Amino acid sequence: MPSPSKDLKETESALLSVIHALIDGQEGFKKIGEEIKDEALKEYFLAESLTRAQFRGVLESILHQEGVHDIKESGTATGTVRRAWGDLKSALGGGDHTLLSTAEEAEDEAVEAYSKATEAFLPLPVRQVLTTQAAHIEKSHEFIKAARDTKK
Repeated sequence: MPSPSKDLKETESALLSVIHALIDGQEGFKKIGEEIKDEALKEYFLAESLTRAQFRGVLESILHQEGVHDIKESGTATGTVRRAWGDLKSALGGGDHTLLSTAEEAEDEAVEAYSKATEAFLPLPVRQVLTTQAAHIEKSHEFIKAARDTKK
């Protein structure tokens, strides 16, 4: 059986790093959506959690089409620590501002994951998917930052 090409390995690595960031976002946004007091923001975070799951599904499908079937279903260690830290701050009475600050930090990492992924050699259809998703992540990042600034 031939070994995967260097380009396929680079594509796989780039997509896996984004998938792990999306898992962090999906789990973190769900948790924030359950804890945040502002009803509009609650709906936003729960919807964004679902969007991250959809983005992840698209990227996993691309990997499956390329013959990659063993995709580890976990986020990053950093994401796990951030969620635990956010839980602690919330439990200590941090409120919506604290939750939004935690979400913004997570968005910083998601933006970075997409940026690094698009630096890799990628087939055009994969690059287009990542670019479209990255634009949504950027808008979400801006929205969360603005919401955080209004909750001081």
